[in-house]
Amino acid sequence: MGDRLGQGAHATVYTAVHKPSGKSVAIKVVNKTIRMRDRQKALQALQRESSIITKLKHPHIVHIYEYIDSEKAAYFVMELLTGGELFDKIVEKGSYTEQEAAMLIKKVLSAIQYLHSQNIVHRDLKPENLLLRSKDDVSEICIADFGLSKIVGQATMMATACGTPSYVAPEVLNATGYDSEVDLWSVGVITYILLCGFPPFYGDTVPDIFDRILKGKFDYPADYWDSISSEAKDFVNKLLVIDPTARMTAKEALNHKWLTS
Repeated sequence: MGDRLGQGAHATVYTAVHKPSGKSVAIKVVNKTIRMRDRQKALQALQRESSIITKLKHPHIVHIYEYIDSEKAAYFVMELLTGGELFDKIVEKGSYTEQEAAMLIKKVLSAIQYLHSQNIVHRDLKPENLLLRSKDDVSEICIADFGLSKIVGQATMMATACGTPSYVAPEVLNATGYDSEVDLWSVGVITYILLCGFPPFYGDTVPDIFDRILKGKFDYPADYWDSISSEAKDFVNKLLVIDPTARMTAKEALNHKWLTS
């Protein structure tokens, strides 16, 4: 085990070296002994995450080499990504060029299309859960953190309110049941942020943000968007649609002229 890379409420990520090969990896250590509000629920979520991510194989999804469970902790041994969070890169750059944003979103969508083909919905897509492979390439991205992911059956609709306020889809807030379309809404929000540096839905309080999301109320401030192409705005418009059945699927988004031109 090496240096600490980051820490959350119940988990810490370290660098590590695989002794036989000398390969550098990252290890997410989930502490199972700390007090939790709902311990059983937390352990079920952990088992769900391990069952999901150990099956996934895609170039733009963080690769998990091994999952090790013990009485006091659970360990996810995964590939080491050294570029940091996309969130930090956005803060550093201010915003992406259209070409950079399109290249990045195309890779995210290919991963989402793969997830959806496996009947998996991520449910918490945001720049903090998108990791760059290296600091040198702003578009080499991987989806990480599957703590809120869920495997859905053919006719299953999810009704758990989850996600992060600025990125959550209106159907989640309505609590009427939702499906894989929530991930595409999040892609719309992420694309908007990449192109201008701030989110489409904002407010002084979380209820204010939710109110704007439920109304689908956002605009394109001239100072930031006048130089952005109409294709990019059309791409965002077709993702930030209140009716999930009218929202682009991952396949349709990948075929949109903003990404193909």
